[in-house]
Amino acid sequence: MLIQTEKTQAAAAAKAGMDEKTARKYLASGQLPSQSKKEHTWRTREDPFEEEWEEIREKLAFNQGLESKTLFESLQREKPGKFSDGQLRTLQRRIKIWRATEGPGKEIFFPQQHYPGELCASDFTDMKSLAVTIGREVFEHLVYHFVLTYSNWETGTICFSESYESLSEGVQNALWELGGVPEKHRTDRLSAAVHKECNPEEFTQRYRELLGHYGMKGERINAGEAHENGDIEQRHHRFKRAVEQALLLRGSRDFVSRSEYEQFLRTLFKQLNAGRRQRFAEELNLLGNLPQRRVDDCKKERVKVGPSSTVRVRHNTYSVHSRLKGEWVEARVYAQRIEIWYAQRKMETLPKLKGENKHRINYRHIIGWLVRKPGAFAHYRYREELFPGSLYRMAYDNLTANHTQPVADRHYLKILYLAATESECAAEGALRRLLGSGEPISVEIVKENLRSDEHRDIIDQVRIDDVALAAYDALLDWDTQEVVNG
Repeated sequence: MLIQTEKTQAAAAAKAGMDEKTARKYLASGQLPSQSKKEHTWRTREDPFEEEWEEIREKLAFNQGLESKTLFESLQREKPGKFSDGQLRTLQRRIKIWRATEGPGKEIFFPQQHYPGELCASDFTDMKSLAVTIGREVFEHLVYHFVLTYSNWETGTICFSESYESLSEGVQNALWELGGVPEKHRTDRLSAAVHKECNPEEFTQRYRELLGHYGMKGERINAGEAHENGDIEQRHHRFKRAVEQALLLRGSRDFVSRSEYEQFLRTLFKQLNAGRRQRFAEELNLLGNLPQRRVDDCKKERVKVGPSSTVRVRHNTYSVHSRLKGEWVEARVYAQRIEIWYAQRKMETLPKLKGENKHRINYRHIIGWLVRKPGAFAHYRYREELFPGSLYRMAYDNLTANHTQPVADRHYLKILYLAATESECAAEGALRRLLGSGEPISVEIVKENLRSDEHRDIIDQVRIDDVALAAYDALLDWDTQEVVNG
């Protein structure tokens, strides 16, 4: 202290930057200035909610979910003119202090210790927010997302519903890509894997069989507690953020095909996993062995082919070949396709429809009999499915403009029969030439075009003239003149 080194109190006080009387006061009290400062516990202005505070506190204690703004608006309605909008912040501060000092305790989360090779977690995440398109059409889809909780190694599979088939396909794709099996698999409360609370068995039979095949133990979170699967929830957020950034760098959200988009995601997963090699190597040494084969991740249904040569599978209608009419077939439902089997032979592979009460009719399955019964075409329930492309529709419109309805129907069905028995692309090319030249369309002319050596296998050439850059220079000059004159 300066009082011990200086000769007088006045000199010590001057060096400390304070008045001599103030210095004498601190010396007499035996406390430092910082120790003498009193805590500020009094209000500097009147509390506008003093009269209403007890009522507010009772409401908060009874219903913890009430928000400050809700209470404030209620006070404004009950006592018009007493509270201005600017006083909302005052009430918010007071309620915040009450919650921290007198309110109920808040839920806390406990960081978990993860061990290599022990746990994997998975869930479905909706990719709609990323606005991905394929061929300029919106591609609505989910990604089944799989993560090792120790190393954060991750992968995913495109799917369209949270079905068991999607779950099974996603899990198995991940495990075979990984090359091993962790001890445990944790899921959200997916109906494809977890029974409702009223069921005495925790997991569904098919999911238990899947786990048993790979030697994994199943874990599931409690209802409404998504944070219990926090590893995968956090990875959802970071994965979709990484996809968003990769799309921005790519400069386009549109892909030529689904396979191109799948390759884009595979590349992204590879990049994300590149920085996890050390911890991933620790996991690999502790993973269990894969079984000799995958589980057949489909559901089998026995269905009868109806009189219209269609089957009803998962609330949707599909056509099959007319030779199967009246027969019982086995529909093997996978995540993204349906296989039709008869007498231990696979007869058809059909793309699986999303949703319910939809239909997919292949004209090749029924055209043989429709040609014999052309009168059925006009009011056929699935008639729109019998136009393979826009050129076929244009050809039909051309026929109806030049012939009566029955004649137009017969001509069109015979053209469609040619497409089914010879070549759809060649028939489309013949129609394109006829529509382009303005010639009349008939089945005889289309057949002649198809079988003519002159037109066989000709691919229409699209000629693009050279761009005249001078036109753009003129446009720029015109804009400049407009700015100068404007």
